[in-house]
Amino acid sequence: MQLLARLTLSAAVLLFLAFFGNVAAGALGAGVVLGDVAEMLMLFVSSILFVIGVLAREALAGMAPQEGPSDREEFR
Repeated sequence: MQLLARLTLSAAVLLFLAFFGNVAAGALGAGVVLGDVAEMLMLFVSSILFVIGVLAREALAGMAPQEGPSDREEFR
């Protein structure tokens, strides 16, 4: 599960950086590599991978044993 979280978040960052680079290149007048539809798909896939990564991290955090106030000796 931890590997899934790392891979999806890394892929999301890479795709977003590629998207941002394409937009920045277009804004600077260097020409765009990707068209509108490709940009939209790249941003969509990046968002989906980000959500999957965050949900995987939340699942990992939920599996870890948590110590609450009732578990501590000082509150008994």
